[in-house]
Amino acid sequence: MSIVVQEVTKLYGEQKALDNVSFEVKTGEIVAFLGPNGAGKTTMMRIITGFIPATSGSVFVNGIKASEDNTEIKRNIGYLPENNPLYPEMYVREYLGFVASIYKSGNSVKKQIDNIIEITGLTTEQKKKIGSLSKGYRQRVGIAQALIHNPGVLILDEATSGLDPNQIIEIRNLIRDAGRQKTILLSTHIMQEVEAICDRVIIIDNGVIVINEKKSDIYSIIKRQRQIVHVEFDREPDEQALKSLGNVVKARQVRSCLWLVEAEGEEDIRPALFAFAVSNSLTVLSLKKEESNLEEVFRHLTGG
Repeated sequence: MSIVVQEVTKLYGEQKALDNVSFEVKTGEIVAFLGPNGAGKTTMMRIITGFIPATSGSVFVNGIKASEDNTEIKRNIGYLPENNPLYPEMYVREYLGFVASIYKSGNSVKKQIDNIIEITGLTTEQKKKIGSLSKGYRQRVGIAQALIHNPGVLILDEATSGLDPNQIIEIRNLIRDAGRQKTILLSTHIMQEVEAICDRVIIIDNGVIVINEKKSDIYSIIKRQRQIVHVEFDREPDEQALKSLGNVVKARQVRSCLWLVEAEGEEDIRPALFAFAVSNSLTVLSLKKEESNLEEVFRHLTGG
């Protein structure tokens, strides 16, 4: 199974929610689909799943073109929307049986339900009404309904929302295991989740893809663009002189004698800081270069 998005644009009146978006997710990949609120993530997911049409462009799931009424596409996709709509008056097991019947799962429905209940950790809750469950367990029910028909593609929008730390680890492991055989597109605001389970990262901002790279390659890209160093002197430096140093674009005092210095480019700024200290009769007490992390990359690329 694969997802192929080709030059998709979505208009709501005069507002452009998606602007010529293209990307691909291959079988066995877990791809993070990130962006600030209003960036177009949920709109893109709804187009992939066939809930809404694109204004222009195409989406293919396993070679089949997605459209609003394409039941074959929906049969091959498991979808967990951000708001996780459930029927609160139904019992957990009853609800999963109902969802399985929609997909016409065949004679092995009971076995499927037993299996999904076990792997999503719903065994103790299966005879309870959904409305009586905690938010974390309702989220598990949402994940269970997305998996019940064993789809080849999973679209997960904030899958671990509302879960406690132990539950988050369990669901991450579940997603990671599923990703060995399925195509998974995962939207989340939790960067640790992306670090833990995703192979590739797509970041969208204002309806436009700003990066689409393997997770391991993103850090080298951002390092080539800028670097951040914490430097502590034995006394206060001349602020303007520090800001005018080399490729420095920003210098901010954190506390007495400790400065955060941001520089552009790939060339290490630390030797220049030592030289600056010597020429200004300063002593460098500490010097630490920040390692790039995904949160920093996200903020940099989306203007955060």
